[in-house]
Amino acid sequence: MLENKMEVVNVDEVIEKFEAITKDVEKVQNETLKKILEENGSAEYLQSLGLNGRTDPESFKNCIPLCTHQNLEPFIQRIADGDTSPILTGKPITTISLSSGTTQGKPKFIPFTDQLLDNTLQIFRTSFAFRNREFPLGNGKALEFIFSSKQGKTKGGLAVGTATTNLYRNPYYKYALEELQFKCCSPTEVIFGSDFHQSLYCHLLCGLIFREDIQFLFSSFAHSIVLAFRTFEQVWEELCNDLQSGVLSSRVTSPSIRAAMSQLLKPNAQLADLLRNKCSGLSNWYGLIPELFPNAKYVYGIMTGSMEPYLKKLRHYAGELPLLSADYGASEGWIGANVNPLLPPELATFAVVPDIGYFEFIPLRDNGECIYTEPKPVGLADVKIGEEYEIIVTNYAGLYRYRLGDIVKVMGFHNKTPELKFVCRRSLLLTVNIDKNTEKDLQLAVEEAVKPLAEEKLELVDFSSLVDRSSEPGHYVIFWEISGEPTGEALQECCNCLDKSFIDAGYVSSRKIRSIGPLELRVVDGGTFQKILDHFLGLGAAVSQFKTPRCIGPSNKMVLQILNDNVVKSYFSTAY
Repeated sequence: MLENKMEVVNVDEVIEKFEAITKDVEKVQNETLKKILEENGSAEYLQSLGLNGRTDPESFKNCIPLCTHQNLEPFIQRIADGDTSPILTGKPITTISLSSGTTQGKPKFIPFTDQLLDNTLQIFRTSFAFRNREFPLGNGKALEFIFSSKQGKTKGGLAVGTATTNLYRNPYYKYALEELQFKCCSPTEVIFGSDFHQSLYCHLLCGLIFREDIQFLFSSFAHSIVLAFRTFEQVWEELCNDLQSGVLSSRVTSPSIRAAMSQLLKPNAQLADLLRNKCSGLSNWYGLIPELFPNAKYVYGIMTGSMEPYLKKLRHYAGELPLLSADYGASEGWIGANVNPLLPPELATFAVVPDIGYFEFIPLRDNGECIYTEPKPVGLADVKIGEEYEIIVTNYAGLYRYRLGDIVKVMGFHNKTPELKFVCRRSLLLTVNIDKNTEKDLQLAVEEAVKPLAEEKLELVDFSSLVDRSSEPGHYVIFWEISGEPTGEALQECCNCLDKSFIDAGYVSSRKIRSIGPLELRVVDGGTFQKILDHFLGLGAAVSQFKTPRCIGPSNKMVLQILNDNVVKSYFSTAY
């Protein structure tokens, strides 16, 4: 089944280039800014702020204010509505990306250009080079859980889709990925299938058909890989029946997928029996991935930030197989490559690629009251190890001094470029009064509080949170979906433990004087978080971009309704 050897990226050349551009990052950054501003100097946005064609960092920072998506929205809307004049960029923008929408409750429009495609491939080549040095791949295939949602059109006729969809639908991108040995074992019809559940089933089936050839497993986010193997637990017998008979399950109704799969699926009773024996012999599905794919070298995808809670389950499935965290970026563009692939995902760092954008960093210092002060941004060459920053991005696609909203910590340097650890999203805060708890604080509290469940051999499937101000005083609400039936005593213990695990000084003092009410744990029915995923898919989001909303704001009414409609038990903390 192995294919003829094709041209693969020259790893040494890529590493050499990266080493060169990271040795004098200040010079590279100034050249990058100059190039961005020369290409886009005619843009109305830059002209209106008085930049007048200047390209030096001082003039740029003096004229152009820091901005958020809200500031740029009117300009982007004009582009989406068909205005082809140079609004944010010199050349017209022909494609718009949609952010996942899971953070704020609705997707944002973000300009997408060929330059962003080039940046994506540059980042991928860089991390591939460092990854391949440690885990050299042979000549085989990848089991990729990738799903492309439909590309639509804006009012002005521009192509609009998620960032991943815009990439997958670019023919050059597919070819470039094959140079990086991303040779997907599933046919294109499966990736572009209109029904996620049918596509996922067929991805699993393709993986089994080519099981000996699978060199690594990939999805954009760890969540999708965990979801795939949770699904496998439910459908494995059906998959084995398909392999035995050579006939695709009736659950797949899409004519294009059925036609494509019929080319691959042939009766193979021997393989079906082998897989039945392997699945029956596993203890609680531990080490499922290496059992199914004996030649796989690693599992790859974004595993940091809001994906960290899925690592425990992913490790369970992966057994001894290494988990490698993919690169750091957002729908707005890329920032850093993982050049230390041997680090476990919890310690993953990302070396900023200094020629794909112009980067600034707002230092975040705690002033004793847990409120971030906001000093002047510093450049890429001026960040300090151990400090936390909010990232500001200027790119080729019309974002200038754009606040990404991510908080990162500088863990070290690769030559002169900083290696960043993602900490959290700045906007995702649980706060009633003087308390400030980030997504990371929530995750740590949940990790501590699930321990009583582990003793009962149960696991947390997923979680979310909100601040309930409907009664006085306001209080935190944490939603949990649990596999199995814990006792009321265990859940009350979990609830108290959650409350005690938020160690932010403002929270603790407010709980003690009762200016924040007792934390509430709401347990939701099995399948509730799947309903949330289905809700976002219904809005046109791609599974490959889905992130469970960890902190639900007032604008996320539908998600809140789904959670509240599925609450089966509720507990209030007695910890204070």
